[in-house]
Amino acid sequence: MNKKYIREKKHRLDPEIYVGEEVISFTLCIKNRNKYFTNKKTFKIFEAYLLNELKTFNCSAYVYLFMADHAHFVLSGNNSKADIKKCLDMFKQKTGFWLSNNNKKIKWQKDYYDHILRSEENLIVHLKYILNNPVRAGIVEYWKQYPYKGSTIYNFNEWD
Repeated sequence: MNKKYIREKKHRLDPEIYVGEEVISFTLCIKNRNKYFTNKKTFKIFEAYLLNELKTFNCSAYVYLFMADHAHFVLSGNNSKADIKKCLDMFKQKTGFWLSNNNKKIKWQKDYYDHILRSEENLIVHLKYILNNPVRAGIVEYWKQYPYKGSTIYNFNEWD
């Protein structure tokens, strides 16, 4: 019998890339694109986990936004010892454990999508693209109306 084995691809970037004052955009998906982030209570639980890990690993969030079946984060290291990948991995691990105890049908997809924002890229354009995700999805008419978002750097009430 000829069995085909699926070889899992290792994360494509070296862990050292995520250390320091980098700015990295991440997208995490719920397995099978199940809808989960649809109420304030769930958002607040996951936001608390994120804020705790940001503190633990000396990171900040330019933006975090939870859509029904995925989440967007643009994270940065606050100093040369900050570890953005460990921050995100611990967030995923702890929230995954929380999910296994509170909703066994919902799991994170195994990996995530990431993108290092280079200095030549316009950070504000990238952030506005993420913030307008609920508008493009037809959930709200204006990005400020969407409740499941935040930042440790910006006060979005001051943005146009």
